[in-house]
Amino acid sequence: MLDHLGVQVADVAASLRFYLQVFGPIGAHEMMRFPMGESFVVGLGGPDGQPDLWLVPAGGAETRELHVGLRAPDRAAVDAVHEAALAAGAEVLHAPREWPEYHPGYYGVFLRDLDGHNVEAVHHGAPA
Repeated sequence: MLDHLGVQVADVAASLRFYLQVFGPIGAHEMMRFPMGESFVVGLGGPDGQPDLWLVPAGGAETRELHVGLRAPDRAAVDAVHEAALAAGAEVLHAPREWPEYHPGYYGVFLRDLDGHNVEAVHHGAPA
């Protein structure tokens, strides 16, 4: 259902490094970049080859927490995102675990990105 999502960030270059390091284990990579004022906009994509997560310069002072869930191919990839987040010094909101309250087999890790957004890597598989 989701086609693409744009996230306003304070520092596009720093956020790009964060997202590539932390979500690289599930295939996140830079696909497009174009200038915007004194900064730039960047489109990230995964294994499907579509730029569906966009990092854009923040347009104002007010920020609100956004939740972004990124699909992982398996539980090991969710665990790899967790390890990459720890290496990046990210705040881990919830370590990897199964979340049966969402549905059986929902396995995810929840993190805080550089702008305070709640970002998640999730695998929808069979219950453990």
